[in-house]
Amino acid sequence: ISQFAVKPCGRLVRPVAPTRIPGRYLSHQEGLPKLPVPSLQQTCERYLAILEPIVDEEELSHTKELLAEFQKAGGVGERLQKGLERRARKTENWLSDWWLTTAYLDYRMPVVVHSSPGVVLPRLEFSDRQGQMRFAAKLIAGVLDFKTMIDNETLPVEYLGGKQLCMNQYYQVLSSCRIPGLKRDSVVNHAHRSRPPAHITVVHNFQFFVLDVYNSDGTPLTVDQLYMQLEKVWSSSLQTNKEPIGILTSNQRNSWGKAYNNLIKDKTNKDSVQAIQKSIFTVCLDAPMPCVSDELYRSRAAVQMLHGGGSRWNSGNRWFDKTLQFIIGEDGSCGLMYEHAPAEGPPIVSLIDHVVEYTKKSEMVRTPMVPLPMPLKLRFNITPEIKKDIEKAKQNMNIMVHDLDVKVIVFSHFGKNVPKTHKMSPDAFIQMGLQLAYYRMYQRCCATYESASLRMFKLGRTDTIRSCSIDSANFVKAMDDPSKQKIEKVTLLEKAVKAHRAYTDMAIHGQAIDRHLLGLKLQAIEDLTSMPEIFMDTSYAVANHYNLSTSQVPAKTDCVMCFGPVAPDGYGVCYNPMAEHINFAVSAFNSCNETNAAHMAQRLEEALLDMRMLLESTPKAKL
Repeated sequence: ISQFAVKPCGRLVRPVAPTRIPGRYLSHQEGLPKLPVPSLQQTCERYLAILEPIVDEEELSHTKELLAEFQKAGGVGERLQKGLERRARKTENWLSDWWLTTAYLDYRMPVVVHSSPGVVLPRLEFSDRQGQMRFAAKLIAGVLDFKTMIDNETLPVEYLGGKQLCMNQYYQVLSSCRIPGLKRDSVVNHAHRSRPPAHITVVHNFQFFVLDVYNSDGTPLTVDQLYMQLEKVWSSSLQTNKEPIGILTSNQRNSWGKAYNNLIKDKTNKDSVQAIQKSIFTVCLDAPMPCVSDELYRSRAAVQMLHGGGSRWNSGNRWFDKTLQFIIGEDGSCGLMYEHAPAEGPPIVSLIDHVVEYTKKSEMVRTPMVPLPMPLKLRFNITPEIKKDIEKAKQNMNIMVHDLDVKVIVFSHFGKNVPKTHKMSPDAFIQMGLQLAYYRMYQRCCATYESASLRMFKLGRTDTIRSCSIDSANFVKAMDDPSKQKIEKVTLLEKAVKAHRAYTDMAIHGQAIDRHLLGLKLQAIEDLTSMPEIFMDTSYAVANHYNLSTSQVPAKTDCVMCFGPVAPDGYGVCYNPMAEHINFAVSAFNSCNETNAAHMAQRLEEALLDMRMLLESTPKAKL
């Protein structure tokens, strides 16, 4: 299952602008600790604890027996654990290659909706068509400005809880692309080549262009120059009847892998595809989407960023395998989507924050009056077979579009300020709100995934914070129980928040259970031994069926990230907690009768307000 990672909590402290020392990045990386392998006993104990609120007693006692057998001295568990520890000694990170492969490259569902997150940026007001180009030019210049810091290795090192974080993901997002395979995909990164790419791709009306963004002396084009080049792109792609070649990238991965091999048999097509793959990033100049009320605008923008709205709107105006695609609509909608294999949310958000600040600055650079060459239009030869693949991809895309239900809300009543007043972690408070909302809707607790960053470790990606715990279950069951006193409810809420905070701490220090269990399972596969029974157990299936897949992605910019659910009957919930409001994106599938994104968003709003009322109407509980 593809998941979405964030910095769990604590602000990342940014040091002052560093001096430029070439090779800083490598020396910083060398000093990072390696991801530990937790102890087998600890993981088994914690696994039982997280199962308690989500499986019945019979299943739990069966799992206890299996775990006792698994942990026997000289048994299967011990052997696999030793294998993992050996792997940890021999590699830079025992998990990262396995995780990239199992979570992303082997995953055969489309990247659209099922893996790639979208980000909705604040709406822009364009007074005329040139406004779209002017903003796009500034945005491109802002990304190139950020790229300079990456290239010079002068990105300020980020910190979490006083510890330096791994910066590797920043070096993976530009000039990279996913490549489909028949059974497994791969990711190619051209940034580290001896002659790195100097162009971006721009797509308008389904037509792709190569736009060189550096002058011959290596300086980036100015905003004015970029604007002039974008105007040329725009005016030479006015036909709206072109085949949407990009929609092929939205298909199920095996189908796309097959169509891809067929597509690149032709030399022209192969060169065009490679130009897209090598480009630093892609800019999608979108046609206007159907008009909606201001209240629904953010939800409509979220689906535009996630999938483009369907084949008759902007779904063909993408190359979904591209790591970074910035989307700027003629109607002022603005955001991006990213392919998840190379990186998590926080590096993307850092880039966004930088770019948004950059676009607010007025340009001081004098533009050299050098005539610039016409951007190259990429050609595709479309055979009847490719045309058939495009039609099939369109149909599949439109099915996905009709199935995805997304609701973006701005929770305006309070932000991080209220939990902080009560000395609670804002993230833990919001997660308890989600637990309460879910319990009120379904009268049960469910396996909940919240991503935690492992970037304290070299090449760290993510682990899972299990937000549903014995303590969260005790709180949500008591909250609406009339026989319980308010003071008792407050005590249970405080306990649940503390437990979440403790699990988060454990996770970011490499002591959570989910990646360890996955490692033991993959070690068994690698050893070609029979699969241990704990992984064939119903409890393990329940624990990995995430009805709530959640992620906190904090940003300075007033934006919100969004992604699809990871279970057919689940929700995807992403949020950006600001000082005095919280941006939420909730997704669900229409094909599931039990789930409804708008209902969940409403229940979440009610839960958070009820929790605040509980805290404010109760004298402070003494623990």
